[in-house]
Amino acid sequence: MKILIVVTSHDKLGNTGRKTGFWLEEFAAPYYVFTDAGASVTVASPKGGQPPIDPKSDDPNNQTPAQTRIKADKAALAVLANTVRLDSVSADDFDTVFYSGGHGPMWDLAEDPVSIKLLETFYDSGKPIALVCHAPGVLRHVKHNGEPLVKGKRVTGFTNEEEEEVQLTHVVPFLVEDELKKLGAHFEKKPNWESFAIIDGRLVTGQNPASSTAGAKALLSLFK
Repeated sequence: MKILIVVTSHDKLGNTGRKTGFWLEEFAAPYYVFTDAGASVTVASPKGGQPPIDPKSDDPNNQTPAQTRIKADKAALAVLANTVRLDSVSADDFDTVFYSGGHGPMWDLAEDPVSIKLLETFYDSGKPIALVCHAPGVLRHVKHNGEPLVKGKRVTGFTNEEEEEVQLTHVVPFLVEDELKKLGAHFEKKPNWESFAIIDGRLVTGQNPASSTAGAKALLSLFK
């Protein structure tokens, strides 16, 4: 099985002067769920090369087993350091795609015509797609049969309360929960920071960093 993981290339947290990027757990956990299951994984980002890790995601308080594992895994770190450019990949070459979150994707992937087209191509060709945390917001311009892809579907993603708790409500370009609701999705959520993933047909979404493993396992379950 061949899986594409997509991460952000964007490293500026709005106009705060702080750094952002992808959330390390949201790459590390799915990477190991997939590779431990024998899948071959390719990692892509808009600019290619080493994508920016959100420094907060690597705080001592935020360490997870997958993060500890990846820091000692030279092969995985080499894959991450050499992501392929998003405009060089084709949905035809993969069985599915998984988008890692962090705040970065809200600025680049959400508005990137290459990413929008890629997601539409995966979905239109009958393949499942999965997005976790802020990444479900990347679906804001993605259409299926002329309508928003998420319209009428059960979804989750980073919640308004979680954004409030990290004090970035007024920094992000849009709120994931509000945006998905506006597009006509049925947004569901658990209390802040609890693991929660939803499968609706070929769309898999996860709420937050803690949902990375559940989201990746949910995606694999569609191939069982």
